[in-house]
Amino acid sequence: MRKGLFYGLLFTSPAILGFIIFTLGPMIASLVLSLTDYNVFKAQTAFVGIDNYTKLFSGEDELFYKSLGVTFYFVVLRVPAVIIVSFVIALLLNLNVKGRSIFRTIIYLPSIVPAVASAMIWMWLLNPDLGLINTILGWLHLPTGNWLYSEGSVIPSVVITTLWGIGGTVIIFLAGLSGIPKQYYESIDVDGGGWYSKLRHITIPMVTPTIFFNTIMTIIGSFQVFNEAYILTQGGPNNKSLFYVFYLWRTGFRDTEMGYASALAWVLFVIILIFTFFVFKTSKSWVHYEGGERA
Repeated sequence: MRKGLFYGLLFTSPAILGFIIFTLGPMIASLVLSLTDYNVFKAQTAFVGIDNYTKLFSGEDELFYKSLGVTFYFVVLRVPAVIIVSFVIALLLNLNVKGRSIFRTIIYLPSIVPAVASAMIWMWLLNPDLGLINTILGWLHLPTGNWLYSEGSVIPSVVITTLWGIGGTVIIFLAGLSGIPKQYYESIDVDGGGWYSKLRHITIPMVTPTIFFNTIMTIIGSFQVFNEAYILTQGGPNNKSLFYVFYLWRTGFRDTEMGYASALAWVLFVIILIFTFFVFKTSKSWVHYEGGERA
């Protein structure tokens, strides 16, 4: 027993040490810094208690609420878009058609393209004057747009760019779809049901655990969006794409207000925790497992 415990601890120690050194330690340090006025270029650092949090919620920092609003808007648009588009693509890729593996590869490839390269491509595609999208819309005599350069369309445009990399989510949906027993569909065939009956009564209920997982991961990823704001918009125009994590990064690494940035980070952590907890609580009513179990 002791020998087994020893080897168990020995083989898991790299993961445990990695978590303590690179995750738990920095989190504790960040929590402590959030209670100080730590600035990289200040000789002295003072303990300020909850002053950083008071400044955030008192309205003194208008950009805090601005970035929160932008991020919530982005999450509300992106999460349903990613789940619906990924699910539909997975359904199509799950059909028994010739060349299915090639189509699956094509869908997944964009998700392994470096984020910077993807962002540069989208900057060209969405360019109001020289971009391919406006050019095509012009050929079709459809209205063009300013995309990333308009206050009204910048967030929906960023959402579109993030759909480029949903290959990983599609793969997870495909794994969920492949686990549905074929006899369930055969029973629908015996009853004379069509594809809609299969989708409504078999596919969607059986894939709800996968929807649940993808929803959680998409919510977390959407709240933490950074690359798109940093490369595509820099928070503009007029702070209409000032995403929370971009504002956090700007506060910490451009303004060097590390204490205040740490407070911003902990507020984001709590927000993500609340949303995740809410999805977990609601999952009891809509996530179904084979055998009648619920989440």
